[in-house]
Amino acid sequence: MGSDYRGRIPMFVLRLVALAATVSATLIMVTSHDSAEFFSIKFEANYKKSPAFNYFVIMNAIASGYTFILSFLPAKTSYGHLVFLLDLVMTLLLDSSISACLAIGQVGKNGNGNAGWLPICGQVPKFCDHVTAALIAGFVASIVYFIILVYSLHNLINIFTLKS
Repeated sequence: MGSDYRGRIPMFVLRLVALAATVSATLIMVTSHDSAEFFSIKFEANYKKSPAFNYFVIMNAIASGYTFILSFLPAKTSYGHLVFLLDLVMTLLLDSSISACLAIGQVGKNGNGNAGWLPICGQVPKFCDHVTAALIAGFVASIVYFIILVYSLHNLINIFTLKS
């Protein structure tokens, strides 16, 4: 019985860190907003104006909810394979949302001369700082989910080798 809890503690800690990172990324991105005035035209920047940022927020919120729900599952459950597959899907969706957000953030920071897009971070630095912080939290969540995935895979392999 003691070793059962000892084996569950690393996964619980990893999921707790993942929950903190996804909640942080969501909250930081949702609170990101700034405005600037360009030739007497007011320009407002927030996450709602970009589908990539919306996708990032939605995926981090879903990952937060998923991780929160998993914290209530018992240690010995018959859903181990399903949880592993859902962890894999969650890791891939978080990675794709970070990639989309990072691409838009790069355009916002440096612009794109070929397309005629100007950088906006000089005009709305508070918004860009929030996006950067949300991306960092998202990267932490993605790395932790990858570690969870590897740890779960290791446990599944051990279960299969013990059965044979």
